[in-house]
Amino acid sequence: MSGLRTARIDLAAISRNVETLRGAIGTAHTMVVVKANGYGHGAVESARAALDGGADWFGVVDFDEALALRDAGIDAPLLAWLHGGEADFESAIAERIDIGVHSVEQLERVAGASGTAHVHIKVDSGLGRGGVSEDDCGELFAAAVAAEKRGDLRVRGFFSHLAGADDATQVARFERMLGAARAAGLDPELVHLAATGGALHLPESRFDMVRIGIGAYGISPFVTPVELPLTPAMELSGEIVSAKRVPAGSGVSYDHTYVTDRETTLVLVPLGYADGVPRHASGAGQVLINGAIYPVAGRVAMDQFVVDVGDAAVKAGDRAVLFGDPATGAPSVQAWADAAGSIGYEIVARIGSRVQREYSA
Repeated sequence: MSGLRTARIDLAAISRNVETLRGAIGTAHTMVVVKANGYGHGAVESARAALDGGADWFGVVDFDEALALRDAGIDAPLLAWLHGGEADFESAIAERIDIGVHSVEQLERVAGASGTAHVHIKVDSGLGRGGVSEDDCGELFAAAVAAEKRGDLRVRGFFSHLAGADDATQVARFERMLGAARAAGLDPELVHLAATGGALHLPESRFDMVRIGIGAYGISPFVTPVELPLTPAMELSGEIVSAKRVPAGSGVSYDHTYVTDRETTLVLVPLGYADGVPRHASGAGQVLINGAIYPVAGRVAMDQFVVDVGDAAVKAGDRAVLFGDPATGAPSVQAWADAAGSIGYEIVARIGSRVQREYSA
């Protein structure tokens, strides 16, 4: 039975989404990104579902996320790409975790660790975040060639990240830097640039492998969804814990930004911004209750929000669905993102630990 706060995850939907995206994109390899607890869906469970959909690589941010997958028995190739000064490269090498590197200093630290590391060199092709710049890449490429000759590491991959899904200028810069790497003597077997958006919108960004993130979970990376049969994998709901009649003129929640204009029924949903429900969606987010859609009434609080259901026969114990598959009548993740002035990625990734995950195959 569903709990007080429940995120139901349809693992079969993740498998189908990965299979659908693989078919549409057509690269030899597909990395599914399961960072941030699988965008809130559960990293281990999402990884297993993605394997069923044909994924052959996984991407995470750091070694803790990668090691959690290994501990759960996920044996597929893994790439982790964000490392601090205390990163344990030796443990990563021992667990066959590929390591993203973006500087000479970082590469030398990896080369000095026990074992032979597999690294992916990250270049900055225009996003302006991590990655070696075009002006500085020659030194890193030369250091990588020298480390390979010593047998300290193998440059297995070469990658970057798009700033926008249609940035052809970035593709050209990436190809130029890839050419320089090869001219220096590197021969990476995996070249990857595109995430879901770029892979769908910019075919020239696909190369050997794409990194599928948000699309695996059935959420479009675009405000206007792509025309692919992707199924949202998460449904977020809460058990209504209170229903009471109030007179006209009743203020609701903090600051009384909502005041009832008639006698009505107010119901209380035990989800709030501590659970990832965005406060910026106060008065704008919508929920599905017993087949009808209602807006949030007043401010979203830390643990709860109120819905004005008028004269509908809603009672404690009924469920309010915040978002899910629109085919079921539920609001979409994108609708909540629009209400909060955000993006779908944030809506699902921020779902907190108090929310019970339930999985269906």
